Amino acid sequence: MKIKISVIIPFYDNFKLLKKAIYSVKSQSFKNYELIIIYDNPDDKENIKLLKEFVKKKKIKVLINNKNLGAGLSRNKGIRKAKGEFIAFLDSDDIWKKNKLRIQYDYMKKNNLLISHTSYDLFDENNKFLQKRLARKLNYFDLLNSCDIGLSTVMVKKKLILKHKLFPSLKTKEDYVLWLKISKSGILFYGIKKVLTNWTDRKNSLSKSSFQKIKDAFKVYYKYEKFNFLDSIFKVIILSINFLRKK
Repeated sequence: MKIKISVIIPFYDNFKLLKKAIYSVKSQSFKNYELIIIYDNPDDKENIKLLKEFVKKKKIKVLINNKNLGAGLSRNKGIRKAKGEFIAFLDSDDIWKKNKLRIQYDYMKKNNLLISHTSYDLFDENNKFLQKRLARKLNYFDLLNSCDIGLSTVMVKKKLILKHKLFPSLKTKEDYVLWLKISKSGILFYGIKKVLTNWTDRKNSLSKSSFQKIKDAFKVYYKYEKFNFLDSIFKVIILSINFLRKK
């Protein structure tokens, strides 16, 4: 039977959270998928051993990087190995509702969509609810000022993401570059209002570093979107203001 969805999880640390993410995939009501985990910390032999033991007989593919590549390039590695018609992304510290794949897949097939995202709930590391973030239909100009797409909610046709050359090599906002590239070609991001993902706000995650985020945001506009220096600074300010408004 042809695989419909390839689920891709890059993993660097916190095996406890990864197991929760895996269980949320294995519990899906939609069963025609493959799960690919890309381990991006090859020096941590203990976690490699734990991971290999855990995935035995679970029909999970594990790819171990020879060196640390970062989340974006690790996802690219998974995408190239994927056999599914669609790609669904999940970060190792997030979890899905049990009907996530079913609802999103059916919605995309019914409406002949290339890419979509869903609403999600934001939790802290102690599982305390912080806020709900609602998905909506987004175009390029919407995304230029605010990245309102949760990576772990995205499902995309594999042929589309391959056409747009995958994720760039950035420490943060690598997904933002790709979403802008896709939307700039005229493709809309359709939003599913239903909350289908729980997103974990980890205090020690790389994405929590304000300096790194500002640095990478500037690269998004200056290097990838080809804005001039001053316009790139201005766009970073607008992006930061809109981010703070969501808190």
